[in-house]
Amino acid sequence: MHALGKVVVIVLLVVNVTGCAGMSTRQKNAAAGAAIGGVAGAVLTGGSSFGTVGGAAIGGVIGHGIDDFTKK
Repeated sequence: MHALGKVVVIVLLVVNVTGCAGMSTRQKNAAAGAAIGGVAGAVLTGGSSFGTVGGAAIGGVIGHGIDDFTKK
């Protein structure tokens, strides 16, 4: 990887980590679920845009609901 690529990756990681500082637990769970669902959807559909977006949507809904499940 070139030096510019490494810098871009580091900057994106820092922005992602600090962007979640003011979020509630429910919002963090929804964001994590959407990220995991998007990756899973992309993998399962061979990189299809529809699969990626669908997986992110489903993962976000599941992540949002996890908060209710863990509080019971």
